[in-house]
Amino acid sequence: MGLFGKKRGDSPGYEDNAALDGFGGYQPSDSSGYTPAPETPAPVEPEPAPEPQKQPMSRSGRRAMYGFFATLGVIAVAALANNSDRTSESSAPTTRAPIVYTPSPQVVAPPVTEGWQSVAGKDGVYAYDVPPNWTPKPGTIHGWEKGTQVPGITMVASAFVGDGYCPQEKRSRIGGSGVTNVKLAEPAAAARKAVDDLAVSAYNPENGPLTAKITPEPPQATEFTLGSGKKVAASIVLAEVVTPPGPCGARRALVGVIAPQLGDASAALAVYSGQDTPGGADREQILKILKTYRGVPEADRKTITPPPSTLR
Repeated sequence: MGLFGKKRGDSPGYEDNAALDGFGGYQPSDSSGYTPAPETPAPVEPEPAPEPQKQPMSRSGRRAMYGFFATLGVIAVAALANNSDRTSESSAPTTRAPIVYTPSPQVVAPPVTEGWQSVAGKDGVYAYDVPPNWTPKPGTIHGWEKGTQVPGITMVASAFVGDGYCPQEKRSRIGGSGVTNVKLAEPAAAARKAVDDLAVSAYNPENGPLTAKITPEPPQATEFTLGSGKKVAASIVLAEVVTPPGPCGARRALVGVIAPQLGDASAALAVYSGQDTPGGADREQILKILKTYRGVPEADRKTITPPPSTLR
């Protein structure tokens, strides 16, 4: 089956209502604790994401904080633009509820895969493509909060597949994708960390026990194209995840990450999908999604105003 699991009712974490119950989620933008994540101007060179300030917070306040730092955390994507040669110039089986924020106006980029849809992030500085049966949610932040047993992960420029595929699991989804900031310079190490953070956080209860069996594969060397057309080293890591049976049957998933070399940190694209449910992404399709990840030339970025029905 796809991704689903036991709801983390004891966790104060932010949630993605569309990711799978129990492991991540969205908070509607009109909820009492929601504050839209501010847009952060992209610096010209990649910089490590700033550390969140520690302070006591309510559950709703913590959710808003995660949305804010999720946006700041992708500062490494500044290098993805690199549009000149100037030297000076970031559902799994169980989810909870994500913060939904659709910026207006919105920057879009053309897909590079015929028949697919583009998901653009960070003012169109970077983008990736997803199949036609996926739902792009470029303004959505989603992920799984850090717990006593899981590292947690936050992703922006999201897309999802298989909403409500399992009647027994409220807000179930087969899979999803998003860009996350990894504070490691070496591509293979960054990809391995993102795979581990996602697989452990999404497929295990927040406070344990860690029951998911995660089998990572060796890194695959590849390249990433910056907005200037220049290519930099990148690495892809895949991992198979098997969890105990749940209300919708056995759970087997595949997680994949591509991490480009961007400086002190990497803006990595992560894709995850159940492998036992029709409509999900298999190994070939996950690899295809990952390989569409790219920097977008400024000339290819287009600003649009979403129709009123999509504004939050």
